[in-house]
Amino acid sequence: MKVKIVGIGHSLPSNLVTNDELSTKLDTNDEWIETRTGIKQRMLAPAGVFTSDLATEALENAMFDANLGPTDLDGIILATTTPDLLMPATAVKVQQKIRMNRGFAFDIQAACTGFLYALNIGYSMIAAKQAKKIAIIGAETMSRILDWSDRRTCVLFGDGAGAVILTETNPKDLSQIMAIDIHSDGNTLDMLKVGGGISIGSLDAKLEMNGQEVYKFAIESMYSSLSNLLEKSNLSVREVDWVVAHQANYRIISSLATKLGIPMEKVAVTVDIHANTSAASIPLALSVYKERGEIRKGNLIALTAVGAGMTWGSVLLKL
Repeated sequence: MKVKIVGIGHSLPSNLVTNDELSTKLDTNDEWIETRTGIKQRMLAPAGVFTSDLATEALENAMFDANLGPTDLDGIILATTTPDLLMPATAVKVQQKIRMNRGFAFDIQAACTGFLYALNIGYSMIAAKQAKKIAIIGAETMSRILDWSDRRTCVLFGDGAGAVILTETNPKDLSQIMAIDIHSDGNTLDMLKVGGGISIGSLDAKLEMNGQEVYKFAIESMYSSLSNLLEKSNLSVREVDWVVAHQANYRIISSLATKLGIPMEKVAVTVDIHANTSAASIPLALSVYKERGEIRKGNLIALTAVGAGMTWGSVLLKL
């Protein structure tokens, strides 16, 4: 059973915050931030706007793109590190908001790699004939778990959401998800984490990161995953039309491109305007580039991500 993407959409909150605005509250400046990260601005959710709101709007836009409605969906899988509630799942709130009265809805958490993990689950369910159409969403309000006094981390992140709709397709259809590769290594869990948790009895949920270690790990893990996936698929990186990597940091993205031997003209970059939106970054970038007309139907696209855990992985697809 072949599976393909039929709709893509995204959502961004209304508050645009520039580096200059942050520099009025932190010991930093625009040059310091942009030189080290490539980030110029980020969108932050105002009070009263939650992860479920961004996820719902992204899904509605993806459904519009696919000419589908809530009754056409069999399920919703939402990747997020910043759920509205601990229970129930934020995906269930999205299901409620779009008035979808059938099927299933659940969250998964694999940090910045979460969207690829969710994509893998949705793909597998459709391939196993457990569903025909599944919405895959990455949505985050990272601004709610940042230490806004720590210039090393708070300048890096933004809020947003992206969504795709997966559907079964016929064997002759060239559009398809071609291969998926996902990994994790719990031995690296202290490299990047948010410390709060119910079981450990602490709700002090602020992001902590070893930036230098994450930087090195990110480049090597995404390169290894994507290179191995291409080799197993008997494809050359030169055949790839677009690489859509996790939008963590421009230096990471450009270093990955150099290591892969591809020009930056074939690499999607939205980190400059959205910052790091964690699980939302890949579907958000995919949607923005499709909306601009740069990513088109028929393109061979490589998705690759790395996140806390550490988790990492890649997906090859023909749009």
